[in-house]
Amino acid sequence: MADVESELKSLGVIQGLRMVQNLEPLLGRLRQAACDRDRSGNRRLFFDHVCALILLSFFNPAIKSLRDLQAASGLPRVCRKLGCNKTSLGSLSEALRVFDPELLVEIIQELLAQIPDSPAADPRLKELRHIPTAVDGTLLRQLPLITQACYNSRKDQGWKLHTHFEILRGIPTLARVTDASGRGAASEKAVLKSSLQADRCYIKDRGFEDFSLFNEIVAARSSYVCRVRNDHHFNVKETRDLTPEAAAAGVLEDAVGRMGSPKSKRIEHPHHDQRRIVVRVVEHPKRGGRRRAAATHDIVLATSLLDVPAEVIVLLYRYRWLIELFFRWLKCVLDARHLLSNDQGGIQIQMYCALIACLLIQLVCPFKPNQWTFKLLCLYQAGWATEEDLLEHLRERQAAAKKQP
Repeated sequence: MADVESELKSLGVIQGLRMVQNLEPLLGRLRQAACDRDRSGNRRLFFDHVCALILLSFFNPAIKSLRDLQAASGLPRVCRKLGCNKTSLGSLSEALRVFDPELLVEIIQELLAQIPDSPAADPRLKELRHIPTAVDGTLLRQLPLITQACYNSRKDQGWKLHTHFEILRGIPTLARVTDASGRGAASEKAVLKSSLQADRCYIKDRGFEDFSLFNEIVAARSSYVCRVRNDHHFNVKETRDLTPEAAAAGVLEDAVGRMGSPKSKRIEHPHHDQRRIVVRVVEHPKRGGRRRAAATHDIVLATSLLDVPAEVIVLLYRYRWLIELFFRWLKCVLDARHLLSNDQGGIQIQMYCALIACLLIQLVCPFKPNQWTFKLLCLYQAGWATEEDLLEHLRERQAAAKKQP
C-alpha cells in the first residue's frame, strides 16, 4: 500500500484523494450558518450536512432527486461517514431555501488556489498578462413541471447558469444562477458587468457584444476577445501586415481603430482603441440529420489586446469552446441538470456544490479527465474500485496527456 501511495504522490493526486475522503473539515465551517433561527435549540440538519448530501449525489449516480437524498440520509453508513442524522423531506427542502449559498464561495476559492495550470495548455497563452477566462451561460430547464403547469405567470422557462471558466487550468471559477428571461439583471451582459475582475481576458461569443460592456472591462483593468457582427462600422486608424503565422491561422485582416458609427449619438461608443480581426473558419460537416458538406465563412473578432499576435487572438477564441465542453460535462456526466429545488437559492447551492465536485475531480486528476475517470472515482468512493485500479487509470490518462500536441 505504501508503494501505491508513493506512486499516487508522484502523479500529484494523493492530496486530491485525501480531500475527497476528508471534505468534512472544509464543510465544517458552515455548521453555524442560519443557527440564529433555531431558538429552541433542536436543529439537527445543518448546512454542512446539506452540502455533503448533495456532493454524495454527484459521486453516486443512483441518487437523482431530493427524495433520494432524504432516503439516503437514513442509511447508518451514510450518517456515520457524513456526520449527519436522518432528516425529513420537508426539512431538507426548507434547508435549500434557508441557507446562504454565498457561504460556499470561500471553500471554492480555497480549492481553486490548489489547482495548477494544465500541462496541456498552449504555452503561448501562458505568456499573456491577463488570465484567459471564457464566459457563457447555459439553460437549466429541469424544473418541476407541475409548478409550471399551475402557474403560467412564469415566462422564463427555467433558470440559467452563468459561468466563468479558466482556460489554462481547465476549471470553472464562478457560477451564478438567474432566471432564464435574459432581461434586466438576468441578462448575460448584466451578470458579467456585476462580476468583473482585474487581470482577466474575457473570451466571449456574440451574445456579449456591447460597447458599454467593453468599456467597463477595460476600466476594470482587464481585456476581452469577443465575436461581433460582420456589419459593424469600424473607423480604421492602422492596418497591420499579416505574418505567416497569422495567415496560417486563417487571419484575413488585422486593423486597429474603434467600432461604432460617428452618426449614432444614442449609444455609448468604445473609449479605447480596438483591433478588428477577420478570420476565415471551416465549418465541420454535420454528422446527423440532413448532412451538409464542410463550408467556409468569415467571422469578426473585436479585442482590446493591441500587442498580442493575431494568431494568438484566434487561438484564444478557439479555446472558448472549452466552456461548452464543461457544460456538457456538468449536465451529462455530473447530471446536474436534475435540479433538487425550485428556489433560486437552492439551485445556487446545488451549482456551487457541482463546482466543488469538479474541483475535487481536478485535484485528483490534474490532466484532462474523461467519463471513465469520473465513474472510476465513483466506484472508488463506493469501495468497488481499489487504489491500484485508480492508479493504473491515472497512469494511462497521464500518458495520453503527454502525447497530445
